[in-house]
Amino acid sequence: MIERQHLKIINAIHKHGTMTEAAKSLFVTQSALSHSMKKLEASFSLPLWQKEGRTLVLTQAGKSLVGLSQRVLPQFEHTEAQLRRMAEGKQGILRIGMECHPCFEWLLKVVAPFLKAFPDVDVDVRRAFSFGGLQALHGYDIDLLLTPDPLHVDAINYTGVLDYEQVLVMHNEHPLAEYAYIKPSQLANEVVITYPVETNRLDIFSGFLTPAGASVKQHRTIETTEIILQMVAAGRGVTALPKWLVDEAKESDVLTYKPLGEKGLQKTLYLGHRKEVDPIGFVDEFISLAKATVLPK
Repeated sequence: MIERQHLKIINAIHKHGTMTEAAKSLFVTQSALSHSMKKLEASFSLPLWQKEGRTLVLTQAGKSLVGLSQRVLPQFEHTEAQLRRMAEGKQGILRIGMECHPCFEWLLKVVAPFLKAFPDVDVDVRRAFSFGGLQALHGYDIDLLLTPDPLHVDAINYTGVLDYEQVLVMHNEHPLAEYAYIKPSQLANEVVITYPVETNRLDIFSGFLTPAGASVKQHRTIETTEIILQMVAAGRGVTALPKWLVDEAKESDVLTYKPLGEKGLQKTLYLGHRKEVDPIGFVDEFISLAKATVLPK
């Protein structure tokens, strides 16, 4: 009884808040939109929204339908896109979500041989998600999720593809450069530069400072790896990055790094993928290439 058009309409109402804007976004008339939803409401004897002034506020039934639309509509769109590409003689597109800001450079080392091996497959990399990377994967917005911090759920498998060490990076003349490793308390007077991510998802905080009850003088955020490294190279602060990334940076001649703690902060990069049989035929191939990618020593 619930049709795809109903899901599109309720999603548009949820997004725009008014009948006029919802109808405009779907390129239908207000009367057609209203008629379609009134039939659905009548079939269940439940209202889907209430009017508060000019705004439509969803009822519990309407919110339930929105939840269904957000799970199902991306699957429709994904499958239709795949079918269109098949009709064009192409295999499809592999959509990869990233929850690891500094790992883009590593990802490029996997994408290049993948594109060579699959000339009819495109790759789309996404760094921003409306509801988080795991939900994007579960909802078919992406096919793979690259993350150092997997959240385990029944429908998702995680495959470890890269082990690395997160280190503290500084100018090679920084006072901390003389130590064999860094203690949490030693960052009390430091400006720490990171990506604009919640502190509970930043390893230097969640895995190093916070467990020790330590803090920093100032926490600054910058979007790009290149600018972060330039700021550190200019002596404007310190940062925490994968050791392999610093080794490959063009600023490496003026930078040094030290382990975070006596044993260092060890991490693993994972590719998350749905447990279902690979429907597009090349998710497993990408994971195999990722596992085989070796970083220079």
